[in-house]
Amino acid sequence: MSYSVISLFSGAMGLDLGLKAAGLDIRVAQDVDPWCVKTMLANNHRCIPGDIRKLIQEDPGCSFLLKEAGLAPGEVFAVVGGPPCQPFSTAGKRLSTGDPRGSLFMEFCEVVGALRPRFFVMENVKGLLSAALKHRPLAERDSGSLTEEEQPGSAFKVVLNSFHELGYKVVYGVLDAVHYGVPQFRERLIIIGSRDGEDIFLPAPTHFQRHQDPNYRWKTLRDTISHLEDNPGPCSRFSDDRLNYLMMVPMGGNWKNLPHHIIPEAMGGAYKSGGGKVGFYRRLGYDQPSPTLVTSPVQKATMLCHPTKDRPLSVSEYALIQQFPIERWKIEGSLVDCYRQIGNAVPIGLGKAVGQALIATAEGNSEVRTKRTRGTSVHQKILLIQNANSEGSIIAK
Repeated sequence: MSYSVISLFSGAMGLDLGLKAAGLDIRVAQDVDPWCVKTMLANNHRCIPGDIRKLIQEDPGCSFLLKEAGLAPGEVFAVVGGPPCQPFSTAGKRLSTGDPRGSLFMEFCEVVGALRPRFFVMENVKGLLSAALKHRPLAERDSGSLTEEEQPGSAFKVVLNSFHELGYKVVYGVLDAVHYGVPQFRERLIIIGSRDGEDIFLPAPTHFQRHQDPNYRWKTLRDTISHLEDNPGPCSRFSDDRLNYLMMVPMGGNWKNLPHHIIPEAMGGAYKSGGGKVGFYRRLGYDQPSPTLVTSPVQKATMLCHPTKDRPLSVSEYALIQQFPIERWKIEGSLVDCYRQIGNAVPIGLGKAVGQALIATAEGNSEVRTKRTRGTSVHQKILLIQNANSEGSIIAK
């Protein structure tokens, strides 16, 4: 069976590498970012550079994707990708407004509609689930009243309705990468669609905070980056004033661990602001997973200081936390470009789990069916534990 995949908004190809590790064949990737394109080419991957909106305008049937992938109509197993999601992000200042119909999400839908893949996978920030729809000005509406879709909190409904109109059965949920062997807490909204109404599902967790076998426990920073402690490779740097404060913070601590009398000075205007501010003067802990990697480890509100060294995480440490194979995977660009590409990527372990779920669905072997009835309560408890990280996922037909 062929598992040919077309990837959109591919970035540094974290999702693609995960799908490839699961057994899928990434035939072509696509991105507008010139440094992401350079990264793809440096790693000998086929790619289509440019603005996907213009490419689709010039070729609404999306034959440009099929041609570059070497595929005929009907041969695409899956279309995958993560349309840019800044309007819905919960990081920083969130306006909770955005209209997916005016974003690149619609281009993703257009490709799915044109190529009719057996499956699609769309990943995004979890904020999309609760984002309000950005209302159009009255002058742009047919009437002064809001439709049901234009009520607050309905942006995700537009997404679901769009896939429904294409005839796809959909499952979705917020998954945390730490449950799939990734040494990082990183929540992503995963949406999987089936053209043929197959019994799709979100991947079950494989790693747990508590487990009798260490191979199935959460992965820690010590497991992942401790060998680079004294030889980290290219690395950004903190400003002198921030570094002076960070040197007072113990492993696993943050601004709350600074001497009480200097906290107001260190925090500046953020001292009296709301929220937990956990990223201010944050020094990571070796014996736990990393917090979510951001596009720069030196920003004041989202610092990622090494557990024992007075420096931010390096590019190589970033890559290892996201599970890129640093011995053979090149990230092109300046320090800023490398941090940004890696920080925006989907962790490879999460991508692999999604790919395995697709293959298990396609091969029809994802479940062992049995007539056994004894021990039902025990089995049900295990299922609840397995599905805890995707609680609230819903099937929309």
